[in-house]
Amino acid sequence: MLLAWGATACQPNKREAAHPPEKAGASTYYTCSMHPQVVRTEPGNCPICGMDLIKASRQSNSAPPPAGATPAAAGAHYTCPMHPQINREKPGDCPICGMTLVKVASQTTGTRALGHDARPSAEVKLSAQQLQLANIQVATFGSTSAESNGPVLTGTLTTNANQSRLVSSRVSGRIEQLFVRQTGESVRQGAPLVSIYSEELQALQQDYLLSLAQQRLGGPDVNQYGRLVEGARQRLRLLGMSAGQLRTLAATGRPTPSLTFYSPQTGLVQTVGVTEGQYVSEGTPLVLLTNLASLWVEAQLYPEEVAGIHLGQAVRVQVAGFAASFSGKVIFLSPELEANSRVTLLRVQLANPTGSLQPGMQANVRLAAPGAAAQTQRLPQAAVLHDSRGSYVWQQVATGRFRRLTVTTGPENDQTVAITAGLPAGAQVVVSGAYLLESEYALYPGDAAAGGSAPPSGTAGQAAAMDPTRKM
Repeated sequence: MLLAWGATACQPNKREAAHPPEKAGASTYYTCSMHPQVVRTEPGNCPICGMDLIKASRQSNSAPPPAGATPAAAGAHYTCPMHPQINREKPGDCPICGMTLVKVASQTTGTRALGHDARPSAEVKLSAQQLQLANIQVATFGSTSAESNGPVLTGTLTTNANQSRLVSSRVSGRIEQLFVRQTGESVRQGAPLVSIYSEELQALQQDYLLSLAQQRLGGPDVNQYGRLVEGARQRLRLLGMSAGQLRTLAATGRPTPSLTFYSPQTGLVQTVGVTEGQYVSEGTPLVLLTNLASLWVEAQLYPEEVAGIHLGQAVRVQVAGFAASFSGKVIFLSPELEANSRVTLLRVQLANPTGSLQPGMQANVRLAAPGAAAQTQRLPQAAVLHDSRGSYVWQQVATGRFRRLTVTTGPENDQTVAITAGLPAGAQVVVSGAYLLESEYALYPGDAAAGGSAPPSGTAGQAAAMDPTRKM
């Protein structure tokens, strides 16, 4: 009986050893290994890339320090230079990227509340070289239109088929002369394009001249010769001879051995399909012309994104390499899905009066969110950082000087995050390079990593994360 009682008494201790309780002051959350700005309280999938969220924890600053520890030692922790939301009491590897954790010594921050800094906002100062290496980009925070809340479609600029004309050969013969030889060449309406030598053309011209001669002689069959003249003239028109060329032929009485094709419109040469000396048959493509004053943007979208889109709807188009966006209009929405990708085609017409846009450029088409009426203040996903204590953005207060602000966020999508409090309208916010600033801030010694201001310029902590001479 004593042995049985002892074995029963040991079971709780074994269970407790197998599942130790979480440390006091530890905060557990779930984040994405590719997008650490995503922070969730429960497991699930990343809303950006769809990967499974991983479990992470961060030690709360309000936990009491161990007995006999100095204030500096009590605040010491290990963090990842690339993922500053990771904090550990002991050295090891980052659970997100696998890098070796870096030791950071900081002061005890018992006066810092969860998600807020008790001291003034932290600042980071960067040199011109660091700004260039970090590729810091800022944008003005303010009200955005409803299109910012809607889906963004990836598309490509293409030529407007309604502004393109293909000139093909109407006779069989040999290319005698090319007046345009390269793509991109600008031509005016009525300019010569190709000259073709054709024996068939000479024979038809001889028939036309013979009919004219017989008509001039007159006689009882004058009406019959008139019909022959009109038939020969019509055949020459179908071959591409203009009214002026027919008048010249009738006046001179000498057939021309070649036929010249002229440009039907003003535009650019997009394709030259023949070379001099080449024999062509009737219907062979010669030159493709296009007018770039108007272009199309072709984008693909999923069936669930079709709702709310209608012909004639105004959209904003952002073309790669251009800072300003362009205004476009929806002119076509395919009624069927592509067999392989199960997506449909959206076509937007875009004005290009200056000719600065070219076919083949990449573009993003931003649609209005269904039912979005009120304007909201939003920032790109990359501009907002999250950890277990709150959400943060970096504001540029001067050239090379940035301030870390705590903000309150609202609804978000895969592109933007709504900011409901903590950031004034018109502030210059870092939208590219915020993670590098956060890494720099996390590696500052002393008060900087705990929420205080950054050390003065020139100190040892100033060149922590983005110093080009620093060895990892």
